[in-house]
Amino acid sequence: MYVGSAPVCSPSPCNCVPDQLMARALSRDHRYHVTSTSSSITSFFYIYICLIETTVHNIKGCDELGAPTFLLSFTVQRYLWTRRRTLGVTKMHLAVAIFASALVLTLALDNGLMRTPPMGWLAWERYRCDIDCERDPKNCISENLFKDMADRLSEDGWRELGYVYVNIDDCWSSMERDKQGRLQADPKRFPGGIANLARYMHDRGLKLGIYGDMGTHTCGGYPGTNLDQIETDAQTFADWGVDMLKLDGCYSNESVQAEGYPRMSKALNATGRRIAYSCSWPAYQGGLPPKVNYTQLGEICNLWRNYGDIQDSWDSVLSISDWFFKNQDIVGPAAGPGKWNDPDMLIIGNFGLSTDQSRSQMALWAIMAAPLFMSNDLRTISSGARAILQNKAIIRISQDPMGVQGKRLLKDKCGIDVYWRPLSDNGSALVFFSRRNDMPYRYQISLSKLNYTTGLYKMYEVFMGKVGTVEDTSEFTVSVNPSGVVMLYVFPPVKHRQFHGNAKLHGPAHFHHHDLDNAIPPGFL
Repeated sequence: MYVGSAPVCSPSPCNCVPDQLMARALSRDHRYHVTSTSSSITSFFYIYICLIETTVHNIKGCDELGAPTFLLSFTVQRYLWTRRRTLGVTKMHLAVAIFASALVLTLALDNGLMRTPPMGWLAWERYRCDIDCERDPKNCISENLFKDMADRLSEDGWRELGYVYVNIDDCWSSMERDKQGRLQADPKRFPGGIANLARYMHDRGLKLGIYGDMGTHTCGGYPGTNLDQIETDAQTFADWGVDMLKLDGCYSNESVQAEGYPRMSKALNATGRRIAYSCSWPAYQGGLPPKVNYTQLGEICNLWRNYGDIQDSWDSVLSISDWFFKNQDIVGPAAGPGKWNDPDMLIIGNFGLSTDQSRSQMALWAIMAAPLFMSNDLRTISSGARAILQNKAIIRISQDPMGVQGKRLLKDKCGIDVYWRPLSDNGSALVFFSRRNDMPYRYQISLSKLNYTTGLYKMYEVFMGKVGTVEDTSEFTVSVNPSGVVMLYVFPPVKHRQFHGNAKLHGPAHFHHHDLDNAIPPGFL
């Protein structure tokens, strides 16, 4: 293989520089995010096939083969197999090529999934390991619970907003594997089996997630995945039609996790089914370097849990968000399209948060570009909680395609924190969060103090649906409730002549409801 320079095959028309080759490949399809090492291997393999084609058919250049095709190993293998006779490819050629493509597969997850933070519903925080279906049939971990939630997602407007995953957590399986050593669902609580449940989801335009554990047992004491069972379990999930795997880390150790989590990524890819992969690995290693390698995580996982489980309390929400923003310079750069930090579930609609605290969790999770997995009862959720979770402006911020995780800019001594996230098309989001517990606080700030450039800015207050405009140097006031937030979508600065009437404000800005259709650019909501 070659790194950073052309292979010595001149004057062949396939004398392509690997870095240039991969740049062309990536420019054609941005979904593929490949490491430099896998780039070199892919380039080596690509050049190898190019030489074969050149010899047989006198192809004039590497571009005629279309490099992105070879970024997926099963496509490479199928290509060689179908061309083996016309190209004269020998068994040795096949073996070398398939080995090279397998190496590419092991070095990056590269499944094209979760290019924006995933959204859906997850059972654990609300339903835990309730398996008493005789006394609590509506809430026990059973296929009926997941079908109920799927019905609500598909019928109550959630799916259209992006909430498409229905994720099983712990306590779904039988206590024993089957005779072939495969995991199996509890026959009483999941009589139709997981494959049937996956079809139920797919028929409704939804996706099914499942839970496993990289250890001898799951956290609830059910069969885990030992190292020698990784490939079997990955294939089982694929055969069932599962769309996502959350792999926990109970009952294991550091060395088992260091080997097992990357191997499961490889095994999932090898099934040929695109299965999103959630790793709990960093949460079991303290969440920070040197024990946690975020570069590696981004290559093998679509998302990962960094910290402990969320509980149904404001203290839990606050401790989690504080950890992430305290360590934002470490964990933030690791996030991006296809690879996300996961601060755990949204508990909005349960029992532990007030309305203001629910808005705060939603806003802070959107600033963090966090997955939005609700854990609540969608059958009985209040209209207020539903309005927060279905807020289109916040979802737009959460799902911004740039995928940059936001950060805390200020932690003011008055008890107000200011958070910021850059967004596509030169937009941004601001959150003003109150740590106070006394009364609403009127906080004054200007955009210039937050390092915004000179200009006139339109701002949309996402919870109240109000619009305001302000000069970068003019102070404006936001009134923030105790443990609450004010969240603003800030549009790019525009010239004064683009506003009409009284849109330009001098002094403290205020927000107003009038003429919303004209105030908000088309397509924002």
